[in-house]
Amino acid sequence: MSETTDYTPPKVWVNKPSGGQFANINRPVSGPTHDKDLPVGKHPLQLYSLATPNGQKVTIMLEELLALGHKGAEYDAWLIKIGDGEQFGSGFVAVNPNSKIPALMDRSGEKPIRVFESGAILTYLAEKFGALLPTDPAARAECFSWLFWQMGSAPYLGGGFGHFYAYAPTKIEYAIDRFSMETKRQLDVLDKRLADNEFIAGPDYTIADIAIFPWYGGLVKGWLYGESATFLSVHEYKNVLRWADQLLTRPAVKRGRIVNRVSGDPKSQLHERHDASDFDTKTQDKLAKT
Repeated sequence: MSETTDYTPPKVWVNKPSGGQFANINRPVSGPTHDKDLPVGKHPLQLYSLATPNGQKVTIMLEELLALGHKGAEYDAWLIKIGDGEQFGSGFVAVNPNSKIPALMDRSGEKPIRVFESGAILTYLAEKFGALLPTDPAARAECFSWLFWQMGSAPYLGGGFGHFYAYAPTKIEYAIDRFSMETKRQLDVLDKRLADNEFIAGPDYTIADIAIFPWYGGLVKGWLYGESATFLSVHEYKNVLRWADQLLTRPAVKRGRIVNRVSGDPKSQLHERHDASDFDTKTQDKLAKT
């Protein structure tokens, strides 16, 4: 892997076709590209998402809340196909002006409440239902510290390492080395933390685990970016692997991972979720037989 050309930045940057897997949806401005209303289902919580790592955080959270008996956490999960630019529809932009999934509308009160950014959604739901977030000030601070660690660190993993390793139209040695080093450092931070703690924020399972698992758990389990697990020698992070495997025993994690998923084994896909029974009756492998 090496740089293919020498590049000197111009005095003023000008947008031009960049190539790569997501070139058709990248642009330097915000706002809608077309008019399209969002659908609204029967539940108070309306989620508009895709099963990326950030999307999985929220569906796992909602399934965990339902497993704890919070009936008010019932939700409709609508599929947003970001590869087709659906996040730039006027309805979606009204919920999230940043045009990124996931986005949530809470219609349980007199006035609908919009929440965007996955960390904000996790915090909102944890506080709304009084679950998966410690009440003790010290434990709460620890949980939030790890939650915001993930929000600040994951762009190095996804937009940095993942982009240049898997998606960029050219392989640039410096960029891959730079972000591989940082990703491995982050894994080492987690590994050392989990050496003495069952869960990320301490003895209890919290929104910090839910936020970190789809990214770093997915990485060590080999779900992200092709052969990246081998490339990054993830076997070195035994405590992260132990923690990821432990979370995968949770039924809510298993359910949450497949909601709004459109790739891979049809048995692991539930394009939209509107009722708890959808996991039994409407996964794509079952629909194919009807």
